[in-house]
Amino acid sequence: MTTKKSTSGSGKGSGPGGGQRSLRVRVKTARRRTTSSQRWLDRQLNDPYVVASKRDGYRSRAAYKLREIDDKERLLKPGQRVIDLGAAPGGWSQIAADRVKSLEGRGQVIAIDYLGVDAIPGVDILMEDFTDEAAEDHLKAKLRDGKADIVLSDMAAPTVGHANTDHLRIMGLAEAAAYFACDVLSPGGVFLCKVFQGGTERDLLDLLKRNFRSVKHVKPPASRSDSAELYVLATGFRGTTAAARDE
Repeated sequence: MTTKKSTSGSGKGSGPGGGQRSLRVRVKTARRRTTSSQRWLDRQLNDPYVVASKRDGYRSRAAYKLREIDDKERLLKPGQRVIDLGAAPGGWSQIAADRVKSLEGRGQVIAIDYLGVDAIPGVDILMEDFTDEAAEDHLKAKLRDGKADIVLSDMAAPTVGHANTDHLRIMGLAEAAAYFACDVLSPGGVFLCKVFQGGTERDLLDLLKRNFRSVKHVKPPASRSDSAELYVLATGFRGTTAAARDE
């Protein structure tokens, strides 16, 4: 691949585009590259969040999604116990570990993903599929006192290109994460989970509304405007038995 900088500039910023003049990277068309892959590569190379993640030492641009949500909602606090479902490559776990102070021994962050996650200071990592039958027990066994304060899920099922099937898969993961959250959260706990616009199934919303004082959708600036991705945020877990699955 040959690249060319079309502008020049200098300076440092504290966030994506934070006072730093971006350098537009022009991607020359390769003979064997499809139009869609050309567009994806161009977007990646010129995405300010991708640039910022490399500068700030985050595993992915997704770290900014959690950072922006937390900056607004004030979810993560020192000393909390956090579970990060579908954690690879680890951007959300990095943010969580920093904000709950797990590296200092105050909070706790447990990450799980079948893809595996390279070691992150202050994070206990399980290389396991969350949907496996034994995974939930393994997560609980690692928790201090067996309970969590926050359950995060940025899980996404592999897509097959069929809209209805892909939607059912992502909602299936979201529902599994929600039931797990209701089982493991302590009173007052928080659940944050990826869904898609058009979007959160009624059964899942009903489950969350029964078990949490507040349920809403959020879309941080780091989520691309042309993406259907958004997050459901449930706060104030009631700590009751209303989460039991229907027989």
